[in-house]
Amino acid sequence: MRILIYHPSVQIKFVHSNSNAGKTVTEVHRDLLGETSLMFTNDFNNDIDVLFLCMGHGKSKEFIQNHSLPQSIKIIDLSRDFRLKPTSGNYIYGLPELNKEKIEASGYIANPGCFATSIQLALLPLAEARLLSSDIHVNAITGSTGAGQNPSATTHFSWRNNNISIYKAFQHQHLDEIYQSIGQLQPGYTQKINFIPMRGNFTRGIFASSYTDCSLSEAEAIYLYEHFYDNDPFVIVSRENPHLKQVVNTNKCILYLQKHDNKLLIVSMIDNLIKGASGQAVHNMNLMFGLEESAGLGLKAVAF
Repeated sequence: MRILIYHPSVQIKFVHSNSNAGKTVTEVHRDLLGETSLMFTNDFNNDIDVLFLCMGHGKSKEFIQNHSLPQSIKIIDLSRDFRLKPTSGNYIYGLPELNKEKIEASGYIANPGCFATSIQLALLPLAEARLLSSDIHVNAITGSTGAGQNPSATTHFSWRNNNISIYKAFQHQHLDEIYQSIGQLQPGYTQKINFIPMRGNFTRGIFASSYTDCSLSEAEAIYLYEHFYDNDPFVIVSRENPHLKQVVNTNKCILYLQKHDNKLLIVSMIDNLIKGASGQAVHNMNLMFGLEESAGLGLKAVAF
């Protein structure tokens, strides 16, 4: 909502919610105080161009089944309901750096997961060059906002503060998306992606380090990545070792490469709530409607 409020080509017609219907948006999202007078409603208005579905996993399919939506309404779904083939139907996997032309021509987008976004952007150039030939090892740490709004035993402050833990080792749900995208660029890749996700003691951001065998020199790898992302405004290949605060509150992904013997290390970092979710959704909207890719996604639009 914050991004859309300041988007030059957007008017928010309504914000649908069953649990918060009748409340002002700022009663629930108090950091938007003074920025909007919108109220939550449980009514649905078909007089819109695009619908963002921002509900829990499994709820998007249910919502679509329970509402008669005109075909003219474009849909951008932030759940995982439509990300994977063959159950994705008419939905295009909404990673702009992978499927830009398909997104531009589509009316239905499945927004990628946050870990999946960061890790895929670290690996796609190697996949397109058919250079993935061995197992991939990934360690990635995410902020507490990656767990969603509802509190749990591992998200409240007293547990998360000054703490770190591993969860869903080798079996995180975003792995399926990553395998799917790698297979799109490098069919036949059958090696393992060994992914160790971690809960961090900070609020937002994902910091992922991936490494795999690679025959390229460091200079060749940097050239490959810079060329691959040359027309992607939000992916930056850094020549200096970056840090997570450089991407927080932005739609950027920063990549950093190092060669160690026969291993290529790729550091990838994003803001899990923006490039990993809402910012990427707005980027997809911009592509679907022929708008400037970065419209509404400058630093002033998302910083707070």
